[in-house]
Amino acid sequence: MNHPLDKYSVLLARCNELPAIPTAVAHPCDASSLGGALQAAQLGLIVPLLIGPVARIRQVADANGLELGDAVLIDVPHSHAAAARAVAAVRAGEAELLMKGSLHTDELMHEVTAADTGLRTARRLSHVFAMDVPSYHKPLFITDAAVNIFPTLNDKADICRNAIDLLRVLGIDNPKVAILSAVETVTDKIPSTIDAAALCMMSRRGQIEGGILDGPLAFDNAISREAAITKGIVSEVAGDPDILLVPDLESGNMLAKQLTFLAGAEAAGIVLGARVPIILTSRADSVRARIGSCAIAVLVAHARRLAQAPAAV
Repeated sequence: MNHPLDKYSVLLARCNELPAIPTAVAHPCDASSLGGALQAAQLGLIVPLLIGPVARIRQVADANGLELGDAVLIDVPHSHAAAARAVAAVRAGEAELLMKGSLHTDELMHEVTAADTGLRTARRLSHVFAMDVPSYHKPLFITDAAVNIFPTLNDKADICRNAIDLLRVLGIDNPKVAILSAVETVTDKIPSTIDAAALCMMSRRGQIEGGILDGPLAFDNAISREAAITKGIVSEVAGDPDILLVPDLESGNMLAKQLTFLAGAEAAGIVLGARVPIILTSRADSVRARIGSCAIAVLVAHARRLAQAPAAV
C-alpha cells in the first residue's frame, strides 16, 4: 500500500489520524471478505461488526489463519438475515458504514432499498469506482457501473451529484466531469448525447453544483487532450477529467473491467446516496482495492460526522 506509484496510499495517509469507524460487515463467510474486513481493522480504518453464521465465520478464520481478535460477532442463520441485520445495525446507530461480505450484491441492496426498513435518502443511490490507472496522471472515478442499469436524466443528475460530493470530500475542489457517449455531438439518434447536453445545462443553471461538466464526449477526446484538439473541441474537461459519467451500467462496467484487466488498473469503490457509505467488494478485488474502498468510505463517514456536529458557540 505504500508503493510510491500507489494513488491509494494518499487516501490511507489521510486516514492515519482518524479514529476507526464502526462497520457492519454482512455475511463475511469466505476468506476474501473476512480477510479484507480484518485487514481494514488492523490498519485502524474500521471496527468490524461481523454479522453472519458465527460458526461458519470462525471456521473460515481457522481454515485461513485469520485472527478474529476482539471483533464483534453477531450470529444470524443465513445471508438474508445477515443483510437485514447489518442494515438494522446502521439504522440503530451501531455502525456508520456498511460492508458487503460474501453474499450477492442484489441481496444486500434489496435490504438497503427497502421502503420502511432500508437506508434510502432523497438522493438516488449510485456506485463510484475509484480507479488507479497506471497510464493516467491522477485518480480516475467512473460512475455508475454497478447499481443503476439504465439511468434516466434525473438519475444521472443524482449520480453526478454523488460523485462530485465524494471528490470534494477527497480534497478535489471543482472536479471535472466528462459525460461519455459514443460521439461528441448531440444527436437524437443517441439519447445519451441529449442527456449529456441537458446535464451540462443543469450545471450552468445551478441544478448540479460543485463541479465542471462537459459532454457529450467520446472516450478518446474525454481522456486525450490531443484527440480533443484534433476534433476541434474546446473544453476545460477534455484530457483532464476527474470523473467519467457513463451512459449506463453495461458501458460503465465494461470500461472499469477493461481498465482493470487490460491496463493494469486497480478499482476501489463505494455506493453513495444512502444514509451511510456502502463498501461493495468483490472476490476478484486485490488487497489494495479493498483497502482503498475502505479508506474512501472512512473519509466520507468522517466528513458526515463533521457536517452533523453542532456548530461551536
